[in-house]
Amino acid sequence: MDAYFDDVTFKGVDFTKKDIVKGEYDNCTFLNCNFSGIHASNIGFVECEFINCNFSNADIGNTAFKTASFIECKMLGLKFNKCDPFLLALNFKDCQLNVSSFYQLNVPNISFVNCNLQEVDFTEANISNGVFDNCDLKNAIFNRTKLEKSDFSSAFNFDINPTDNFVKKALFSKENIIGLLKSFDIRLDS
Repeated sequence: MDAYFDDVTFKGVDFTKKDIVKGEYDNCTFLNCNFSGIHASNIGFVECEFINCNFSNADIGNTAFKTASFIECKMLGLKFNKCDPFLLALNFKDCQLNVSSFYQLNVPNISFVNCNLQEVDFTEANISNGVFDNCDLKNAIFNRTKLEKSDFSSAFNFDINPTDNFVKKALFSKENIIGLLKSFDIRLDS
C-alpha cells in the first residue's frame, strides 16, 4: 500500500539523492526541496504548497496536483499536460515556468502572478477565468486556447491571435493591446 502523509513539512529535501516516497501528500508543505529531473509520477498532492522548490525537467506523468500552490519555484520544461487531470487545480506566484506545457489541459481559474512564462505551450487549453498578473509571455503559444474572462491586463510580451483563440470578455489594458494585433501586422501610432 502507498504511503500517506498529512500536514507534514518537508524542508531542504533533495529528492535527486533521496527517493520521494510514492503515495498521497495531504496539506503538506515543501520548502527549499529539489525535485529536479526526478521521476515523480503517480503521486498525489492534495492542498499542498511548494515554496522555493526546483521541479525543472521532473517527470510528473500521472501526478495529481489537487489544489497545489507554487511560490518562487523553478519549473522549467514541465509537462503539466501529462498530470492526472482529475481535480487538477494550480496556482503560481513568482515562478519560472519557461518551456513548460499546458497542452489541452482543463485548468479554469488558474493563477499566474509575477511568473516567467516564456515559450510555454497553452495550445487547446481551457484557461478561462485565468489570471496572468505581471507575467512575461514572450513566445508563449496560444492556439485554439479558451481564454474567456481571463485577466491579461498587466501581462506583457504576448502574441494572442483573437481569430484563433477564444477571448470573449478577456481583460487587456491599453498598454498591452498590441499583443492582440501582432498577428494582423497592424502598426499603432504612439
